[in-house]
Amino acid sequence: MNLRDIKKDIEYVIGAFVDDCTVFLAVHPGKNVDEIADLIDEAVDLFNALRDKVGAPEGPKKAYYDAIRKELLEKTDNLYDRLSAAVKKGLE
Repeated sequence: MNLRDIKKDIEYVIGAFVDDCTVFLAVHPGKNVDEIADLIDEAVDLFNALRDKVGAPEGPKKAYYDAIRKELLEKTDNLYDRLSAAVKKGLE
């Protein structure tokens, strides 16, 4: 794994999440707009934080980048769970 790959992974995973949020907002206008907007803001904050971490590695690079990738997946999984709950609530 190299630096370029982890940067692409961060951009792809968080970009896909933001796309999913905007698709919901486009298909269901006016439903849970504030909640979805908050999720998008959190995703952007996560993107910025992870990109900052990637730029300043500490310790062995492989272990450091593996930890960043794990953090990316865990936090976006949490965001997707919250998006799913917001979608269910919006469709009721």
